Amino acid sequence: MSSAQSRRALFLGSRSVGLIANFIAFQCGWFACVLGAAYGWPLAGTATAGAIVVWHVLRALRPAEELKLIMIALALGALWDSSLAAIGWIDFTSGTLVAGLAPPWILALWALFATTLNASLEWLKGSAPMAALLGAIAGPLSYWAGVRLGAIEFVAPLPALVALAIGWGVMTPLLVAASRRYDGIHATH
Repeated sequence: MSSAQSRRALFLGSRSVGLIANFIAFQCGWFACVLGAAYGWPLAGTATAGAIVVWHVLRALRPAEELKLIMIALALGALWDSSLAAIGWIDFTSGTLVAGLAPPWILALWALFATTLNASLEWLKGSAPMAALLGAIAGPLSYWAGVRLGAIEFVAPLPALVALAIGWGVMTPLLVAASRRYDGIHATH
């Protein structure tokens, strides 16, 4: 067995176990980031998410491809969340290094999200409309949960939620399309 095949076997084990592990890792990272920010420990959440992302990349069949996808998500996330903060529609309660820019913990969430695109959210590759719908619903709900937990504040709730729904409705299919191109998990594209 080649080293790439060994990494693939290690990554997924059985396919369903790998998908469940990916989903659980994402959820653990999400809670670490959001609760860390809410309780004044944003670097703890960022470090936890970073460790999960590194674990994901190191176990990938083609780590460089997964890393490219993660970098695309990070760039998109930095632009998106920084724009919403600069406009004044959302405010990050802690961890912001430069006013008007997205803090590291929210960027770590974008990297975590990217780790799901070729794993537990792989099923979205079959339907751009489903990816758009999921993004338009789950994106704003995730931010709303962050508000409820104290990590984010909606300064302008209605514009923020509308922007999040539209933005995530567009960005999710774009990232799913990028995951087709940069798939470091599967043997073939």
